Amino acid sequence: MIEDHAEGEGLTIFFVYSFPELWYSWHRQILSVFSLSYRIVTLDLRGYGDTDAPPSVAAYTIFHIIGDLDALRLDRVFLVDHNRVRAL
Repeated sequence: MIEDHAEGEGLTIFFVYSFPELWYSWHRQILSVFSLSYRIVTLDLRGYGDTDAPPSVAAYTIFHIIGDLDALRLDRVFLVDHNRVRAL
């Protein structure tokens, strides 16, 4: 359901945006942090960018979003966010 954009090696920095933006919102920060040899992970949430868009509103609950994030199998990350993403 999510579009995962992962690059690099080393410690993982996870850039998360809030509605209505896409992973590209972080492109300037990504270039800077990637140059320091960190692994960068960004994503587009359900229904945004190139992701699947389930037709049912019930498929967009916080539990579904957390399940999508868990599917990435990231053991330890440093989270960079803005707006309401901290609720996840």
